[in-house]
Amino acid sequence: MPERNRSAFAQHKLVPRYLRDVTKRDQSVVLFGRRYASPIGISPTGLAGLFRPDADAMLAHAAREANVPFLLSSAANGALEEVAPLAPENVWFQMYCTSDEAINADLVQRARKAGVRVLVVSVDVPVNSNRERNRRNGFSRPFRMTPGVVLEALGHPAWVIRYLRTGGIPMMRNWKPYAPANASAAQVADMYGTLTPAPMVNWDHLRRIRAARAGPLVIKGLMHPEDAREAVALGADGLVVSNHGGRQLDASPSSLEVLPAIRDAVGKDLELILDSGVRRGSDVVVARCLGAQSAIFGRPTLFGVAVAGRPARHTCCRSSARRSTW
Repeated sequence: MPERNRSAFAQHKLVPRYLRDVTKRDQSVVLFGRRYASPIGISPTGLAGLFRPDADAMLAHAAREANVPFLLSSAANGALEEVAPLAPENVWFQMYCTSDEAINADLVQRARKAGVRVLVVSVDVPVNSNRERNRRNGFSRPFRMTPGVVLEALGHPAWVIRYLRTGGIPMMRNWKPYAPANASAAQVADMYGTLTPAPMVNWDHLRRIRAARAGPLVIKGLMHPEDAREAVALGADGLVVSNHGGRQLDASPSSLEVLPAIRDAVGKDLELILDSGVRRGSDVVVARCLGAQSAIFGRPTLFGVAVAGRPARHTCCRSSARRSTW
């Protein structure tokens, strides 16, 4: 449960040490051979374009300006070929293995051609979970226009106008190449739902990705120390310790609870990143004390881009063909 992720942080206290010269402070961190300004990053959040058009591009630009990683979701609305060049040192690509091996291999090669430095493979959704909040809100395929959704929309007329003006449900552009020609956004989303989750995915799938991938490979979602050891033996360069925000298995422990055991299992050198439940800077400090080099979060950044977008003084490319001011 999401609440378990938050309560885990509350179990830890930070005892300060004083009378040290802290005139010069440096909170930078090196991840996979590159130095970032802070030990934080933006978690993969699919369908961000539903909340604001071009949200993925906005998050990429924000990550570049703050010099932190942004894990672009394969379920994003922005295609990796469009978003990665906006911040080539900051955009990582997160993918799920599908039931189609040819698509899996193509996603790995597309990430390479787009210049993605770090590939992150999520493994913690072998089947669709019963996400009760989504069911209550009608957030599923096919989309249900419940009374609550209608009332919520009426309270945000600007969003409704923008939603209608931009054509309604945004395209999942990472998946359009695998759909029939001229497929609609809804048809592409339905096709994605037939490819993922893929319950047959196992360690052999990751071995094939490792063999095809020359750069850093990170596995996201492992919670058991034995799985972490197997990932190291396979050749993973890092792990994202995550319980998927508490939305996948309601009885799972929090990511923070299992972090020390994962660190013990993989040794001191493997790069560990914590995900799920991170809300404050002190949470990041706790995660580092328990063995993580960095922590990532998606909710605060998704809220920010949905509410405010990108300051109007900035410009960036929406596509290779045109520019716009936000």
